[in-house]
Amino acid sequence: MAQTARRPDHRYGTRPTMKDVAARAGVGLKTVSRVVNGEPGVTPDTERRVQEAIEALGFRRNDSARVLRKGRTASIGLVLEDLADPFYGPLSRAVEEVARAHGALLINGSSAEDPDREQELALALCARRVDGLIVIPAGTDHRYLEPEIRAGVATVFVDRPAGRIDADVVLSDSFGGARAGVAHLIAHGHRRIGFIGDQPRIHTAVERLRGYRAAMEDAGLAVDDSWVSLGSTEPERVRGAVAAMLAGPEPVTALFAGNNRVTVTVVRELAGRPHPVALVGFDDIELADLLGITVIAQDAAALGRTAAERLFRRLDGADDAPARVVLETTLIPRGSGEIAPPSS
Repeated sequence: MAQTARRPDHRYGTRPTMKDVAARAGVGLKTVSRVVNGEPGVTPDTERRVQEAIEALGFRRNDSARVLRKGRTASIGLVLEDLADPFYGPLSRAVEEVARAHGALLINGSSAEDPDREQELALALCARRVDGLIVIPAGTDHRYLEPEIRAGVATVFVDRPAGRIDADVVLSDSFGGARAGVAHLIAHGHRRIGFIGDQPRIHTAVERLRGYRAAMEDAGLAVDDSWVSLGSTEPERVRGAVAAMLAGPEPVTALFAGNNRVTVTVVRELAGRPHPVALVGFDDIELADLLGITVIAQDAAALGRTAAERLFRRLDGADDAPARVVLETTLIPRGSGEIAPPSS
């Protein structure tokens, strides 16, 4: 006959307290507090009994209550655009490393590029008393954070600037990077260059398009409207843009991809075509070195680290004017951006 598993003698969601430890060890509450916090004044035998009770009960010190009494929660929030995007992995890890060095816990979440969700998530983190926020904005109006900032929540924006408020921001040089990437294609003989970017409401997409146009203007090259496509990074949309630009009697001979997700789809689309098309992508992608993809690389870890260091500088009392920090990008030639245009 099968035996029924014994029900645990606790309820989920209820944690043992110092009172429970004191009762099991047969000591006073103050004695438990001294042992838990490593304070003197407890005999070895009593400390042993308290430690045995702690182990038996699975007691853990309530650090949240302890730090709240000091006016800080020792936690910061990170609002990302998309947790699944490989670009945000090293950025998030760098923020976490800085937070850990300052004895703080990182709590992060994804806005899924939805301004309403970004606001909901940011305010939920504030309601949980985080000391500071690092935000990769999805929206263009961040006045909803003004009361939180006035209440002492340090806030730094990264990758894109805040909308309608003054705040610290750490950016990559999207304009300069795109300009350099398109200039690289021009230097290899291309005159008809297509640009496929992200949504036109996104700051980085606009800046990279501006860099593309600047490079073309620098070279005295006119831009045909059919060579520019902004919109969703969904593969179907990107594939359609590639097909349109490569069709007709005078197709583009090179493409500039505005971010990593666009680049991946473009690489897949070009792989099935009989004639090579030059490509430079903004953002490095996995296996780009093996595939020979020329890219404009951002240092995502440096973005996260710089933003986090600025945040903790604010938490340590810095009250200078909000700063705009712009990090350089790097052109990495690997072959796809060095393909010459077909001879006429």
